Amino acid sequence: MQENKYIGDEKMTKMLAHYDCPTPLEVVRMRFAGALCSPNLELRPTDVISSFWPAGQAPRLQTKDEAELFFKFFMGLWDDVFARIKQNKFKLEKLSFKDLAQYCERRYAEVELGYVEGFWGGRQDAKLPAYLAELIDNVSELADVYAALGRKISGGASAEEVMPALQSCDEMVNKSISFIVENSVLPRIESLKRVVN
Repeated sequence: MQENKYIGDEKMTKMLAHYDCPTPLEVVRMRFAGALCSPNLELRPTDVISSFWPAGQAPRLQTKDEAELFFKFFMGLWDDVFARIKQNKFKLEKLSFKDLAQYCERRYAEVELGYVEGFWGGRQDAKLPAYLAELIDNVSELADVYAALGRKISGGASAEEVMPALQSCDEMVNKSISFIVENSVLPRIESLKRVVN
């Protein structure tokens, strides 16, 4: 059962803006997903939450009530992502940008700055099974493909040239995350129920 109900994307976006969070909601969501898939079992939600601000710039919460509400909102999203991972139904959000360069930019941020960064959780020295290390490297390479496609679009490539590659990239990212969940996360899912402290 979910302990914290997610307040929804619109309210969460407002809450991030209120606290001058430079990390957009889509990257927050993907970093949570990466952290939940992470082999670093010492990674706590509070570590991930503090990573959304530059070092030393996390908001100063004035009262105990404010702090409780702040973490409750984030944990609502964490629990929402956890529930989708537990069912192996976590996927990239559907996007319908007319501006394909913006699409590529957002996907790069979601995949590299979100999922991959969350997966490593600030540590690059985690001991991983070879298949998992290769998979997370592949996910990172897919992020680079989004960046390269963005450059092609800026250089004048048409939507017809780029769209099939973008769709294929989205599909491969989703399949890779699903495979990681199936083989690395679900076998230890009960140990992943993390709380704020």
